[in-house]
Order: sequence, then C-alpha cells, then structure tokens
Amino acid sequence: MRWSDRQQAMLREMGIALWQPPDAAGDAPQPQALAVDEAPAAPAAPAPLPEARPLPLRMAPAGLVDLGAMDWPALRDRVAACTACGLCKTRTQTVFGVGHERAHWMIVGEAPGEQEDLRGEPFVGPAGRLLDRMLAALSLTRQPAEPQQQVYIANALKCRPPRNRNPEPAELAQCIPYLERQVALVQPRVVLAMGRFAVQALLGSDEPIGRLRGRVHDWQGRPLVVTYHPAYLLRQPTEKARAWADLCLAAEALHRLQPAG
Repeated sequence: MRWSDRQQAMLREMGIALWQPPDAAGDAPQPQALAVDEAPAAPAAPAPLPEARPLPLRMAPAGLVDLGAMDWPALRDRVAACTACGLCKTRTQTVFGVGHERAHWMIVGEAPGEQEDLRGEPFVGPAGRLLDRMLAALSLTRQPAEPQQQVYIANALKCRPPRNRNPEPAELAQCIPYLERQVALVQPRVVLAMGRFAVQALLGSDEPIGRLRGRVHDWQGRPLVVTYHPAYLLRQPTEKARAWADLCLAAEALHRLQPAG
C-alpha cells in the first residue's frame, strides 16, 4: 500500500511514522521513530535468542488436555463455558479473540478490561484505538482483509479480573492452553506480545519488558517480539518511540521470512 502525502502528514500528526519493507536491492528499512522528544531510531534486529519455553501445559487442569483436537467453534465454546478459575463468577462474558483465523500477525495482550468485558472483544477503548493507529502505520488492521493485512488479536487471560487488578499466576496458568491452541490454529508468521503478563504467558519469563524488547525471540519456531501494552503507552507517551521500533522489528522479522521474488 502506498500512502499519499496527506495521509503521511496525518499519521505524523498522530505521532506515527510508516514502516517500509526493504527494496529490491535488499536494503534494511529505515523507519522514523514516533514524534516524541529524543526518540531513538528503530534498532537493527540482533541474532535471535535461544527458544524460550512457554509455561507448561501440565499446569492446567486435566480437562484441558484435549484442546489439541479442537477447531475454532469447539474452542470458542469451551472458552465461553470455562469455569476453571474464580474469574468465571465475576465476568460479564469471556473475551475470546478477533481477526483473521490464518493471520500472518498475531497480537497477544494481557487481560480484558471493563470495556472488553462488556463488548467481548480485546483491545477496545483508548488503548485499542492507539493499537489500531500503530497497526495502520504498518498497513495492518483488525477489520476484514487478507491474512497478510488483517491481524488476529487475543489476550493471555480470557476473563476480566475484578477491578482490573493484575492477573494471578494460577489464572494465567488456566488460560495458557486456550492461548496456545489459538496460536496453533492461526499459525501466525510473527507474534507480538504486548505487556508483562502476555510475555509471562508466552515466554514464561519474569524479566522486565525493557530487558526483553528490542530483540527477536524464537518461540516455538516462529519469531516473537516483546513490546509495551498500549495502555502503558497512554500513561507513558515517551515510550511510544520504543514501541514503534518494536513493531518495525516485528515487521522486519516477518519480511525476512517471505520467499524471494
């Protein structure tokens, strides 16, 4: 997709610059950072780290071990009926996920908030609008489109914790098999983990986001990039440049997987 000068000016006003894929000569992309003071440029991708193991499936109740045979409708029904932890007593509804079921990009967030709990969709409200603008700068969308453009979005936790408190380890452990089955069904070419609890669910790591971002992780044979949650970026807008650099890094990792020609 080619953006007009007017569209690019509008994106710059929102604090977003466009990522452009390498040209035919194989040059690496040179994205501009978000428009914040002293914003760093997007870093070059370092060598992938050793594969990080997700939290083991055996932490989940025995009733979930049959998820590997489930298709999308069966998995959605199982999540909607889940009573594996106490969050089932306080939720309005489960928040399963949205997007293309064979998307090239999979976005993994943390837990539903109040608006997500009411609508049954992840990343709505101000944080969702910020995510949509960031994705649009990469010509990505959650709206119906081809799998290379429409992302799939899911949360590590499918139910809202009361008063938006942090997820508890036991709650994340109950939901990890659902998330892993979603990844297995989507088969994304790149995964973007947004926020500390998404990282814990996928990488099984308690390391701070700042130590894990800026590099490409090898997760179950696919590139995974860690970045900040949009809700955090709304509270800390000076970190938007780093988050944008992370998205550019994920785009570059995906581009390197594309066949030549």
